Amino acid sequence: MSILKKVMLVLFSSMIIVSFAACKKEGPAERAGEKIDETVEKAKEEMKEAAEKASDKIEEAGEKMEESFKK
Repeated sequence: MSILKKVMLVLFSSMIIVSFAACKKEGPAERAGEKIDETVEKAKEEMKEAAEKASDKIEEAGEKMEESFKK
């Protein structure tokens, strides 16, 4: 193996190691992004639950209206 190939191999390996090490460190922007994602997911779930409850109440009201018209 020529010296140029060895140098290229060492440089390439070093770049890969550095890139993996850099990926593991979490910066403040990444932590903030994760918090935003968690908040959005929580809000989405709460909105879904509220919509289901509203749908149930509307269905109950419709049934009561139908019963009152039958009388």
